Amino acid sequence: MARRSVLCLGSLAVRLLYGNTVRPLHPSVCSASPQSTAGFKPERVAVVTKTTRYEFEQQRYRYAGVSEEDLKQLLAMKGSSYSGLLERHNIHTNNVEHIVKSLREGITVRVVKRGEYDEDVVRWADAIISAGGDGTMLLVASKVLSKDKPVVGVNTDPERSEGHLCLPVRYTRAFPEALEKLCRGEFRWLWRQRIRLHLEGTGINPNPVDLHEQQLSLEQHNQAHRVLHETFSKPSLLPVRSLNEIFIGESLSSRASYYEISVDDGPWEKQKSSGLSICTGTGSKACKTWFPGFTNLIFFFLPSAKSQSGHDLPVNQEFVEKVTDEYNKSLVFSPDDRRLFYSVREPIVNRVFSSSRQRGFASKVCVRSRCWDACMVVDGGTSFEFNDGAIATISMSEEDQLRTVLLEN
Repeated sequence: MARRSVLCLGSLAVRLLYGNTVRPLHPSVCSASPQSTAGFKPERVAVVTKTTRYEFEQQRYRYAGVSEEDLKQLLAMKGSSYSGLLERHNIHTNNVEHIVKSLREGITVRVVKRGEYDEDVVRWADAIISAGGDGTMLLVASKVLSKDKPVVGVNTDPERSEGHLCLPVRYTRAFPEALEKLCRGEFRWLWRQRIRLHLEGTGINPNPVDLHEQQLSLEQHNQAHRVLHETFSKPSLLPVRSLNEIFIGESLSSRASYYEISVDDGPWEKQKSSGLSICTGTGSKACKTWFPGFTNLIFFFLPSAKSQSGHDLPVNQEFVEKVTDEYNKSLVFSPDDRRLFYSVREPIVNRVFSSSRQRGFASKVCVRSRCWDACMVVDGGTSFEFNDGAIATISMSEEDQLRTVLLEN
């Protein structure tokens, strides 16, 4: 099975890069037929791997000269299991090796740590495989600016990672089978719309800070964003694309975020809130996390609604779960939808500040910062300074679509 999958890889890569219409080919002709070798002949695949928690802890203490034995004790002191972290690391590493071994024959493979992943790697590769979870997939996608370069996600630790953006879980261990199905055309393209960002004004720093998978401390974040640009800059398209969501708000979560917002070139409205989220169809599945405790709120307000309306509403778990589920489903839309969904988190409404449009669909959202120490975070992994005077224009473009595959389980 694995041998035949490798032989089919030439056809797979042609399809991944240029196949708008996929026609099944018999495996025996995948590598030799004129159709499979005509046109572009891809030869390079980059496999971008996540940084495991074990690797992160190692790197964190290595500079202080901490030995492996000392690392065990330090982890134990904060309630982390050294052996558990090492076990998850080995599972991830073995699955990465499985992917690379499946790709080796007839193609040049370059394995890249997520900290080493940059525009040069993107230019070098004909196709990119994200080896990790959804976080790694989001990072990989953010730097792929061409819609002709396919990105495939493989979940390398399914027991600890959801992997919504990756291939079905069973292909983690059966990756050669996934390659063979892709070779035969037993998949379909999914063109995921992404968000582009134009940044202008004052109080900005166009240089991004990569948050990676580990959260920076507030002190580290302030140091990373210490460069101020007070001169007015013209609109600049940032070199990242958001597959999931954009978050705008103060770095210190206990501080209210102050900004002005315009939806679809409408009037500007001053707002104070806990921040602003803007998502794609891909990111809409996580919308329910924007409204924590929604089920509890329904339980809290339902008796009042029942008494005020005079209707005999059932106040029970089953009814509340049905209402919650229906509401959550209304927030989910297709990954190829060219609309944005914006949501104001915990708006402050009084005689000074209003929030006439707390959430909804839009084609374009403009935000002017009135914050002191704010950031604009792309897919939870890349942060841009966004302080008083900075203006962000958030929109979508057909040319920013990400080419991914849908492979049935």
